[in-house]
Order: sequence, then structure tokens, then C-alpha cells
Amino acid sequence: MRDTIHLDPPKEIVCIECPNGCRILAEPSESGVRFSGYRCKRGLAYAEAELTRPMRTLTTSVRTVFADSPVVSVRTDGEIEKAMIRDVIDALGRIVVTRRIRIGDVVAENVCGSGVNIVCTSDRLVNAY
Repeated sequence: MRDTIHLDPPKEIVCIECPNGCRILAEPSESGVRFSGYRCKRGLAYAEAELTRPMRTLTTSVRTVFADSPVVSVRTDGEIEKAMIRDVIDALGRIVVTRRIRIGDVVAENVCGSGVNIVCTSDRLVNAY
């Protein structure tokens, strides 16, 4: 986790908080960082968070023991730090689902100590397609 913002050169961030998709420019100033180009408070908060502690939702798949569905789709049930993505993917690579799970079932709890669970996003293990 980073607590400081370093801008050399200035950085442009495309906000994803609302449909506007504002292009927010973050530039150094005497008082710290100056943001321009955002149209709402959510955009400003997003840009600040993206520069100090970027968070992401991870979607991927994990292996199963079932020949009819060798993999099943999963996602985090919250956001994880962007810096943790590789560790989480590595941990999920060691998981093999051995029971017929459905949407919302927890595949891994508190993955990598993040406080976030990995949940199933498909019913393909209980409903044949």
C-alpha cells in the first residue's frame, strides 16, 4: 500500500465511477497535488484513491475435478489492492473445486489475507449447458 503520491510526469486518469468517463489530470502543486478535469466529487475521490491505493475487482476461473466443466468462473466479492493481484492469482492457481457449487458459493475465504472472498459466478457445475 502506498500513502504518498509521486507525479513525475503528471498523470492522466480515466474515471470509471460514472458514465461520464472524465479524464482527470493529476499534477504536482505547492500544496501537494492538483486535480483537474473531474465533473463530480466521486471523480476526485477516485483519482486520489487511484494514485495512493488502487483497488480492483478480480474475475478469473479456477480448475475443477469435473470432466464436463474443467473450469468455473469466479470473482472477488469486494475489491483488493492492485498490488495483490498476482498473489491472489497464484493462490487461485492452487485451488481445485471438488464439489458442485453454484453462483455465490464461496470458493476461498479471505484470500491472501485481503479480507475478500472468492465466489463462484456460474451455475455450470449444477446445470448442464
